[in-house]
Amino acid sequence: MSVLVNKPAPDFTATAILGDDSIKEDFKLSDLRGKYVVLFFYPLDFTFVCPSEIIAFDHRLDQFKSRNTEVIGVSVDSHYTHLAWKNTAVENGGIGKIRYPLVSDITKNISRDYDVLVEDAVALRGTFVIDREGKVQHQVVNNLPLGRNIDEALRIIDAIQFNEKFGEVCPANWEKDKPGMKPTTGGVAEYLAAHGSEL
Repeated sequence: MSVLVNKPAPDFTATAILGDDSIKEDFKLSDLRGKYVVLFFYPLDFTFVCPSEIIAFDHRLDQFKSRNTEVIGVSVDSHYTHLAWKNTAVENGGIGKIRYPLVSDITKNISRDYDVLVEDAVALRGTFVIDREGKVQHQVVNNLPLGRNIDEALRIIDAIQFNEKFGEVCPANWEKDKPGMKPTTGGVAEYLAAHGSEL
């Protein structure tokens, strides 16, 4: 398994279904520079855990947008299948009118580049948080039966932005509006003296 953290996110150009159901044949990741990106991979359209994750991302999309963050989903399905799934009502197992792009990785090259392709068939549940410079700051990969925690992606975005703004680091279980830690020996001691019992 490749660790992409602290490396440039592999760029790609592929066909995507956008939030308004239009088809963009040259959707390019690097066009999103200047924004944060949550790029997530899921195994297949019309499966089981996947719609719950996709819908959960959409339910929080305004929270991501308020953080200057784009959400992008990727699977090995064709863009036609993505569109069919969007046109299937949620109560019938579809995902409905989600508002962010779904990328078609029908060649499986994007999944290979991010090293989430399993048995040369489908992608594991990989989540990659990319900063404004196009560098991967966070990655987590779940096996197929294990749905991801969408709120954790929001927390990671908050942590990246907190570190960028204040230069402090984010201790265990850090959440937005909680104190950070100065990255010094004294800063560690100060933080643990004040908050160690809460960990």
